[in-house]
Amino acid sequence: MKDLAEKDNINAQYKLAYYYSKGIGTEINKLKAFELMKDLAEKDNINAQYKLAYYYSKGIGTEINKLKAFELIKDLAEKDYINAQYQLGYYYEEGIGTEINKSKAFELMKDLAEKDNIIAQYKLAYYYSKGIGTEINKLKAFELMKDLAEKDYINAQYQLGYYYEEGIGTEINKSKAFEFYEKSAENGDISAKFQLGYCYINGIGTEINKEKGFELYNEAAGTNIRINLIESDEELVNDLDKVNYWYHKAAENDNKLALYKLGEFYELDKGVDKNERRAFEFYMKSADQGYIDAQYKVGYIYNYGTQIDIDKEKAFNYFKMAAERGNVDAQYSLASLYERGEGAEKNIENAIYWYKKAAENGCQEAEKGLNFLLK
Repeated sequence: MKDLAEKDNINAQYKLAYYYSKGIGTEINKLKAFELMKDLAEKDNINAQYKLAYYYSKGIGTEINKLKAFELIKDLAEKDYINAQYQLGYYYEEGIGTEINKSKAFELMKDLAEKDNIIAQYKLAYYYSKGIGTEINKLKAFELMKDLAEKDYINAQYQLGYYYEEGIGTEINKSKAFEFYEKSAENGDISAKFQLGYCYINGIGTEINKEKGFELYNEAAGTNIRINLIESDEELVNDLDKVNYWYHKAAENDNKLALYKLGEFYELDKGVDKNERRAFEFYMKSADQGYIDAQYKVGYIYNYGTQIDIDKEKAFNYFKMAAERGNVDAQYSLASLYERGEGAEKNIENAIYWYKKAAENGCQEAEKGLNFLLK
């Protein structure tokens, strides 16, 4: 490859840059990869220009320069290079090398979607579902996702299952949710396989079959975990392994710590897709067993939730429960509710008491709240 590259073979030069960047047949040399790609880009090689933008955006073989990355991508997009048009939408959405402009991101994605670009259609459904660059339109999101799922786009099959399960743009239909999770899992989507396991264990759209559910968890995690031999989740390799581990632990007499951990995974989008409703369910189960941190989390979701209806009174009750047992976040949150009169009557004396408790336990924000009220 090196010999061909030295004879000005463009394809060989491009491939050689890739070999240097990955250390294929040679030591990794990202500087050489960058130099080769830059030379090709200056010869108007479109693929090299696109790759060079990536190098600039990530600092591969050069310093990070998001402005140069944006300029290259914008130039390529104006030349109707489809990958660049999609990437430009992403740059506008995230403000990479330019100001955030979600309307432009939406317009670019819509134009690409109308040209039958499947990835853009999938992204457009996401934009409609969240109101990114446009008004929220969950019906349009559902219709786009359904059309893609029927074309066997694996990610869309999984997402459509989620839409049916949560009733996004359509009626809740657990059987349909199960059907599309199953289709996506059969086509190799790991997230769908994990989701399908959850459906079997909890009887969502199908009969409960815990053995089948845990079998799917193990397949998705890529390992048959010998639960009894694992002392802590630190021994596990990745987030999906950890989720699998805690699912098994939760099955052991509704282990309250395991239920809390699963709530965290779903709340924080670690290993499994973010799902506040599911996080709430696990936190609630753990809280019902007296786990203090879970009681705080239930209060937090009642206070700030998006998929769960906000209920300040319930938030107050759960914060109080956890605060009285020493959870510092709950102490601070309880003080805030007392100060504002949310979920209970306004009571500055109680607010001062709980701010003081939280401050004594190391909460700096509580110190600010306390100082404000004492002044």
